[in-house]
Amino acid sequence: MAILEAKNIKKSYSSVTVLRGIDISVERGEIVSIVGASGAGKTTLVNIIGTIDKADDGEVLIDGKDVFKMNDNELCMFRNKHIGFVFQFHHLLPEFTVIENICIPAYISGMRVNKAEKKAIELLEVLGLVDKEESKPAELSGGELQRVAVARALINEPDLVLADEPSGNLDSVSANELHRLFFKLRDEYKKTFIIVTHNKELANMSDRIFTIKDGRIN
Repeated sequence: MAILEAKNIKKSYSSVTVLRGIDISVERGEIVSIVGASGAGKTTLVNIIGTIDKADDGEVLIDGKDVFKMNDNELCMFRNKHIGFVFQFHHLLPEFTVIENICIPAYISGMRVNKAEKKAIELLEVLGLVDKEESKPAELSGGELQRVAVARALINEPDLVLADEPSGNLDSVSANELHRLFFKLRDEYKKTFIIVTHNKELANMSDRIFTIKDGRIN
């Protein structure tokens, strides 16, 4: 069974039509890339899949659940527990430590503090950052910041991880390390990744590539 099915997704902003009927299906454990020119609608599609935005038409099924039939509270809870996000700019909170940043989604879901911190430390060990748990974001490199963001995305053990240009702000070495990390996490944790990227190397490493052009998947 597909972990994600997006059917006939359409989206316009004022008089500008961005998505003209997108169909996309992703199997559990896949890593797929979404590519296309700037302004093609890649981020719009991922925001709709991630329930951050709503389509004008169409439906999104995650693990068989029609997410846009949920009310706002149900949708927020579903997003928190089932979808992880990694952005180009890590969006870590500067006043909090690494472990506090990672634990925030877990706290929101109601997880006990000691359990959340234990899971966060386990993730930091996997990501090679166990000595950084008390560091503040300003003390980390770009690659380290993105690994912390990945740990935050994984803390609630989501079904689906959405990454929007995750290596776009990294040097080539850090970008390559991040790309390989996604595959390690897929293999060890059986996670599904949907990655928006301009990086041809990362796209070519993926199981499948979806190209958006003129508001459609080609």
